[in-house]
Amino acid sequence: MRELVERKWKLADIGRFFKNSFKAILKGQFLLRMNVGKYFVHIVFTFFLMTLVIWISLMIEGTMAKVEKNKKVIENLRIENAQKMYDAESLMRRSTVEANLGRMGSEVKEPEKRATVLK
Repeated sequence: MRELVERKWKLADIGRFFKNSFKAILKGQFLLRMNVGKYFVHIVFTFFLMTLVIWISLMIEGTMAKVEKNKKVIENLRIENAQKMYDAESLMRRSTVEANLGRMGSEVKEPEKRATVLK
């Protein structure tokens, strides 16, 4: 018993421990060697929850990327809409309409007197 207490760790012992642990991980015996078989269901459930959290965060990140892309598209469409509204308003002014009609060869002019109301 006294020999076990006085034994010191050597570098080879640490290397052997890591080698055995790595082999146990590859064979799927690591948890059994640590005697945590009774907690196996809890470990699997924790792994499932962590996987679910990672998957949900990736889904959220993808959705946020789409939202940012769509915000840029909406802003560009607003700018384009404002420009088209300005162009449409400028074409509807009386002077512009009259000039365009004259350029097209139309004889339509602005009325000189009021319209008559029929009853």
